[in-house]
Amino acid sequence: MTHAHPTTASSSITLDTLPVRVVATIRNIRTATKDGAALKRRLMELGFVPGERVEVLRRVFAGRGPLAVRVGTSTFAMRTLESSLIEVVHA
Repeated sequence: MTHAHPTTASSSITLDTLPVRVVATIRNIRTATKDGAALKRRLMELGFVPGERVEVLRRVFAGRGPLAVRVGTSTFAMRTLESSLIEVVHA
């Protein structure tokens, strides 16, 4: 039995689809490939952990390039691949 609120689960999106300047909270980091565990660990080491607030500051190349992302007090350039693994919910 899950205790999650139904709207929370349905409103989960990935960081690569989060609109610019919208603050969200990290819900989960997916592992998509055989290298996924290492990538997930690296993202978590950088501060992308469940419960942390995150914001897309800027999209490069009309949304097809890297993102400028703020997590906590740090700002990172992030490829679409990595940002598509991070599930977020609107804060």
